Amino acid sequence: MTQIKNYTDINENDSTTQMVKIDEKDHHHTHSKAVLNRLSKAIGHLESVRKMVESGRDCSEVLIQLSAVKAAINNTGKIILQDHLEHCIVSVVKDGDHQAIEEINKAINRFIK
Repeated sequence: MTQIKNYTDINENDSTTQMVKIDEKDHHHTHSKAVLNRLSKAIGHLESVRKMVESGRDCSEVLIQLSAVKAAINNTGKIILQDHLEHCIVSVVKDGDHQAIEEINKAINRFIK
């Protein structure tokens, strides 16, 4: 079933809501469990950083831990991007869906900023 969903595109200047067509029936991610596990770990790590700040830990220690959280999130994004390239993009290119290709390019550009 194809559904139209809202998502909020937040950038440095404003926040806009765009409509995105998603075919949920055919949208399967092979690495979902790994992504969810990594996100859970990153969330737990970020909670630890919050506690460090609350307890007044040294700024350099907090920054080092924040760097680790960023790396964990970036690595999770890489898994999602790999899955997207291996599965979603293949079908979009086969179908010649230029709008979907444009949306993919936008998503990749947002991720690598």
